[in-house]
Amino acid sequence: MSDLSIDFCGISSPNPFWLASAPPTNSGEQIMRAFDTGWGGAVWKTLGNPVVNVNSRYAALSHGRNRIVGLNNIELITDRGLSINLREMGEVKKRFPKHALLASIMAGTRAEWQELIRRVEDTGADGVELNFSCPHGMCERGLGSAIGQEPAIAEEITRWAKESSSIPVLVKFTPNVADIRDQGRAAMAGAADGVALINTIKSIIGVDLDDFIPFPKLRNGSTNGGYCGPAVKPIALHMVASLGRETWFTLPMSGIGGINTWQDAAEFIALGCGSVQVCTAVMHHGFGIITEMIDGLSGYLDEKGMTSIGELQGRALGNYKEWGELDMNYKVEASIDAATCSGCGKCYTACNDGAYQAIDWSDKKTRKGKPIPEINTVKCKGCNLCSLVCPLDCISMMDVSHTETVESWQDIVARGGYAVSDGIIVNDL
Repeated sequence: MSDLSIDFCGISSPNPFWLASAPPTNSGEQIMRAFDTGWGGAVWKTLGNPVVNVNSRYAALSHGRNRIVGLNNIELITDRGLSINLREMGEVKKRFPKHALLASIMAGTRAEWQELIRRVEDTGADGVELNFSCPHGMCERGLGSAIGQEPAIAEEITRWAKESSSIPVLVKFTPNVADIRDQGRAAMAGAADGVALINTIKSIIGVDLDDFIPFPKLRNGSTNGGYCGPAVKPIALHMVASLGRETWFTLPMSGIGGINTWQDAAEFIALGCGSVQVCTAVMHHGFGIITEMIDGLSGYLDEKGMTSIGELQGRALGNYKEWGELDMNYKVEASIDAATCSGCGKCYTACNDGAYQAIDWSDKKTRKGKPIPEINTVKCKGCNLCSLVCPLDCISMMDVSHTETVESWQDIVARGGYAVSDGIIVNDL
């Protein structure tokens, strides 16, 4: 059986699955139950000067029968006393010495940051995670993402933390920026031991069209919150990969954002993460999901002939390329399995109205007498849209690449056919 244990910037953990700093890590009782269930680590809900939280805190984006595709929250950092959190943190670490326990922290002045780190160290915690990324409530006070969006300030505070810390210091990145790599440079310059990304995305989940109050609703209105859950996974993967592929960036990454299954976790690890953090999935389904995550990831590594997480880590980064590096000789075509097609017409409508008009109706009929669509291979661009909308998965994309070389966009430019700006063809000359 594959070894799932990890060493993340000097922090040992029995597996890479950690709870992210959030409501599931609000108390020692919760974290101890999570560790008993199988979680390898946890990042305590952000400590700082306790706040008063609103009551109506969460709103969700659902799609059909899929509940909580995305979750919005307007909750702030811990509203429990600092001494209570620190006492419970010590109790957790004493009972679970081999599990990873980190404290997410947020402070104001240099003295406040360093005093908070000292008090966290006294609990026996394994590391601290600097919250430079909360997108609401705290950023209006000059904290959270207000720091992460200013790399020079983030670098300075990271240095403060490193000056006073004898345990690893992680920096948690905000996605509410133009380029995540700016925060990566700041973390490197500030001598952080590792990074965690991403935190939640600024959002308004929706509006009640009866009283016109955004969700989640309070009596006098609402505010923007942080968006998380399965819907943010593609954004998180891109930001992880953007850093992971850079040769100058050498810090361990803890991946966060929409991780619901072991497959999600494996994707983050394949793009360079050494650990993963989970929040929304636990809020939706409970701590028990860890059993399937551990079994699934272990079984996958066994199937691939890998004996450790390290063998999977970063395996996909070499396949993340710039657009201009892509293989222009690769060609796929849609193919419809007439035996399983229901004749619903979704592929026809999608292609005809939203793509390349490459699907026609054939003379063949389903058992219920509906016409079966067929691919016009001359018009088909291999865009994948039909296979994506097909509810029965009866459309596959077939490799029909030719052996002869297709003219690349660089060759087209070289012969004077197009103008290029930053590697993008911008106009036909």
